[in-house]
Amino acid sequence: MPLKPARAMRTFALTCSTALPLSMAASAAAADVPKVVTDIAPVQSLVAQVMGDLGDPVLLVDPKTNPHFFVMRPSQARALSKADLVVWIGPELTPWLSDPVETLSADAQALGLLSVPGIETKTFREEAVFLDDDHDGHDDHDDHDGHDDHAGHDDHDGHDDHAHEGHDDHDDHDDHAHDDHADDHHDEHKDHDDHADHDGHDDHDDHGDHGDAHGHHHDHDGTDPHAWLDPENARVWLGVIADRLSQLDPEHADTYQANAAAASAELAALTAELQDKLAPLAGRPLLTQHDAYHYFEDRFGLSVLGAIRESDATDPSPARLRALQDAMAEHGVACIFTEPQFRTGPVEALAESAGAGLAELDPLGANQTVGPDLYAAVLRELGDQIDGCQ
Repeated sequence: MPLKPARAMRTFALTCSTALPLSMAASAAAADVPKVVTDIAPVQSLVAQVMGDLGDPVLLVDPKTNPHFFVMRPSQARALSKADLVVWIGPELTPWLSDPVETLSADAQALGLLSVPGIETKTFREEAVFLDDDHDGHDDHDDHDGHDDHAGHDDHDGHDDHAHEGHDDHDDHDDHAHDDHADDHHDEHKDHDDHADHDGHDDHDDHGDHGDAHGHHHDHDGTDPHAWLDPENARVWLGVIADRLSQLDPEHADTYQANAAAASAELAALTAELQDKLAPLAGRPLLTQHDAYHYFEDRFGLSVLGAIRESDATDPSPARLRALQDAMAEHGVACIFTEPQFRTGPVEALAESAGAGLAELDPLGANQTVGPDLYAAVLRELGDQIDGCQ
């Protein structure tokens, strides 16, 4: 029998009075979870594994683009201004992010992963040919005595030369068509899918190598920032990320710690799997497009003859190409690897002249789905590509 109007109103009021507190409680719980912003997809993946179902960290740099020369959009600046925690490799990889972390995220904590104690870091190799390089590039970060919880001030020491100009008002830079450098990015960058909180990347194909124009030029000297390609470094980072999230959100500390422990165990198993897969390839010279794989090759016992590009912003010089051709003639080379973030012309020419195999390595996850599974997928694909190109 239908309720009388008075009873119906009382029933509706009772329903609302019981439902509203539940809704408010859910909102309060969600509000307690830190808002996290990350720089590159592998870092976002590690943070996503630690956060689990509690939150989805924002990704700034789409993996199809070159992180050294990325131009941040206003929507991403807003995400930074609301962040409780910024997790990034550091100014060695993304110098353009230093000032926004200092200014937009002044009330947030910043975790620069290259500054984390206990990881292994390496220096860039300056020579075109690596196999004759006596410098092992193993520089430990024992001098890093901790992290400033305030906007990563400790992370920026000594990086004034990377200061990023022109981001104070965070105007949209998409109208800057740097045609003189655009050939170092694939045009297909305009076709990649959007990820939450970084929509509108479809016109980033012109942002290729315009570092000089914005003061972002990334020289390959000093600390090599590609440290995420060593899974042992990533295992250290998982614990540090869990600790930092636990400090910000003590209510969910047990969840963060459990998620980090599970992810670390999975990475240990993947490392053993890749070591078994790649062990037979030890001593077979490989050639890469640029010096991004020092961590991966050392962890898995690979032999990289050299790198075609001296830096991310310039094509190889004729002298560099001649040195590599001489080295290939002396040592031989099993495979030459391209990257989806660079044009492949010089690589294809070298492969043809040397009669070497040609394959693509993807250190950022351009071919993967952004999220918690991306990090392991990046490492596994690197192993598969190297193993298959022999």
